[in-house]
Amino acid sequence: MHIMFLPRWYPDRYDPMFGLFVRRHAEAAALYNMISVVFVSPTQESNAEWFETVRTEENNLLTYNIYYRKPKGNNLFIRLFNNFLYFFALIRGMKQLIAEWGKPDVIHVHILTRLALPALWMKIFKGIPYIITEHWSRYLPSRNEFKGYFRKLITRKVIEHSFRITVVTNNMYRTMYDIGLKHNLYSTLPNVVDLDLFKPKERIAGQKIRMIHISCFEDRSKNISGLLRVLKSLSKQNLDFDCVFVGDGIDFHSLVNYAKQLDFPDGQLRFTGLLQGEQLASELSSADFLVLFSRYENMPVVILEALACGIPVVASAVGGIPEIVNEDNGMLVDHTSEYAMESALYYMIHAYKSFPKESLRAVVEKKYGRDAVGALLNKWYHEATDKSGKIPSV
Repeated sequence: MHIMFLPRWYPDRYDPMFGLFVRRHAEAAALYNMISVVFVSPTQESNAEWFETVRTEENNLLTYNIYYRKPKGNNLFIRLFNNFLYFFALIRGMKQLIAEWGKPDVIHVHILTRLALPALWMKIFKGIPYIITEHWSRYLPSRNEFKGYFRKLITRKVIEHSFRITVVTNNMYRTMYDIGLKHNLYSTLPNVVDLDLFKPKERIAGQKIRMIHISCFEDRSKNISGLLRVLKSLSKQNLDFDCVFVGDGIDFHSLVNYAKQLDFPDGQLRFTGLLQGEQLASELSSADFLVLFSRYENMPVVILEALACGIPVVASAVGGIPEIVNEDNGMLVDHTSEYAMESALYYMIHAYKSFPKESLRAVVEKKYGRDAVGALLNKWYHEATDKSGKIPSV
């Protein structure tokens, strides 16, 4: 079948990591069906054309990255004009793609609410069913960012007409349901891990105990400043460890400066910046355990990637993390307590070898591999298109 993805977040020329988890869902689905993606984002070139389409095709996955020139300013007229340009670019991209591959059998919307509107239109006037996958943590009580009468009204309407709602954690399902986003078909869609890329490797003899943190370097949610204070306290306890910080983001430079102010021993911290692909996998599999001290989360893919590499996880018990991390593969801590995090890290420094790499990886292989997730998506797409209600063998 032809399945059209309409994501709000997706990798583009400016940020290859933005919405990478959505691309991995698309790649998994492309093992079983023809998957097309239309992703719209503003260009960062001031003298760019009003619209530009970048087409890529690989392994049953056709992507149209549509770039548009975003007008400068922030008054009401500019905001309305910007929304017009966004939808114009989106509809233009959808028409181009349909002209090439034909009408989709199912539309798969990733991240509410804006992109569900054309999906709703296609259902009403073309009879094409759509599925929604929500990744956004804005519904969580700790964020409380799902506001506005019309936003809520429209969101409820597009959910009502969708065939299925999928979320990556049960915590997200409960949160959305409790705030009135109800549907009779809520399902959990696992994130995808590249098991060929993220895999265990032998520890380097004589290497210091190494912990690793990987994130988007946005301190409000990731609480990297709190983690740095914990590590500084640990460094005074005569423990032979180092910590690698991987990632980039809005607070990267301020956090690097904060680490300098804390005055760590030489070589104890290393900031790599953004890493991708084999570089990221190599750095992760070289560590002894992963540490995250987030104030709120949905389900960080990096936890699954760490487990696929056979390393345990120390993380705060927020969002969907407790659905994955437990005493068999790591430790959970109170996100408000730096003392709790310090105690957990002290324990893990001495206990990380007690977590067998093969056991950690086995859980990920069963549920989060590309084949498993692709087969699950394929089942749902067939259910959405089967008018009799019978599910074909797949």
